[in-house]
Amino acid sequence: MKGDRVEIVIDAGGTPRTYEVIATKAGRRVDVATRRGLIEVTEVTRTGTPVRTARFMASRILALVEYPAADAEDPEE
Repeated sequence: MKGDRVEIVIDAGGTPRTYEVIATKAGRRVDVATRRGLIEVTEVTRTGTPVRTARFMASRILALVEYPAADAEDPEE
């Protein structure tokens, strides 16, 4: 869903670096997968086609925060 965002903080040899993967268009979402010591963050279309992918070594990740898009159906929150 447009507005999904994942923030990744990695250890880059003494200084932490921050990366963000954001669902940029309507109908896209951000998926997170763990595979063989790698964390893969992918922006995906409605049909499941990956648009862009970021891969990080799991041992280097300090924090991974997922920010889901706000629901338009519930205006009270």
